[in-house]
Amino acid sequence: MHEGCSGSFENGKEVVNKIRMMGFNMQYVPMPFDYKCTCGEEFMYETFEMNCPACGMTYGVTPCHAFDPANVMAAGRGY
Repeated sequence: MHEGCSGSFENGKEVVNKIRMMGFNMQYVPMPFDYKCTCGEEFMYETFEMNCPACGMTYGVTPCHAFDPANVMAAGRGY
């Protein structure tokens, strides 16, 4: 169930499912950052799971990887 920081994910749905299962999805990331959605909208990324306010794309990042916006993965619109 929990591999610590060694877990790897093939897509954003796996990331979002994992953080939801662990109960981290609505917790705040250690340091919020600006993030640019695939639709071009920029928004403040504040929790481990976020939705783009413009298009509804769902994104996720694990607590171990939240230090770098490059680790955020898209799970799909409205996921």
